[in-house]
Amino acid sequence: MISGARILLLILLTTALSDAFAQDRSGRNYSVPKFRGSKAKILCPVFDRGRYPYHGLGVKLGDPFALTYKYYASKSFALAVDLGRTASGLYRDYYESRFETYRQEAGERPNVGYIGHKVESDWVLEGRLLYHADVSRTVEGLQAYAGAGWAWKRTALVYDYQYQQVGSDADPFGSLTSRGFATGPQFVVGLEYSYFSIPVSAFLETEYFVDVREDPGARRVEGGIGLRYIF
Repeated sequence: MISGARILLLILLTTALSDAFAQDRSGRNYSVPKFRGSKAKILCPVFDRGRYPYHGLGVKLGDPFALTYKYYASKSFALAVDLGRTASGLYRDYYESRFETYRQEAGERPNVGYIGHKVESDWVLEGRLLYHADVSRTVEGLQAYAGAGWAWKRTALVYDYQYQQVGSDADPFGSLTSRGFATGPQFVVGLEYSYFSIPVSAFLETEYFVDVREDPGARRVEGGIGLRYIF
């Protein structure tokens, strides 16, 4: 389901940007349509400089897969908050490499061999302050943004292992549960495209996270695409 939705959003974003480029190449300029009465409600408010602040609520697909909220304080500044789950499958090798550390923390004896692990939960909360720059000369309705913030990641892992030397009547297998909490600064760059006739914006962003607590110095490159309803 996630992969299908991801493909759908990629098609939507690509189509929108392609149409915008085609309009620019044809020599025609976009203009913000003017509606009166009830029709005014379908106009994307991001382009009305006199009506800030605005809010955006939607979904983000990628790492993390999250609900996303954005507060547009002004044309140039915004605050974004995401709450969801990390793409834990991308970190399988990393979680495996952490087994020895968690084994020692659990006080388990050293003569054990890693078999596998399961992610019970992997939640993330991230907040970022963003600066927007208008790049509509390239594509009408397009903005680039960059910013920084902080992320909190709570992970629960169950490891299965096998004892290397056990008695003939002892169980050769064991398991341990590790609950980690990573936190640290996060930096982001992205693009946001807003439609003129409907109050929706599409975005694409890349994030860089540095852990300062659970595994100090560990780094992750994250990101995703998404849609927000603007109101």
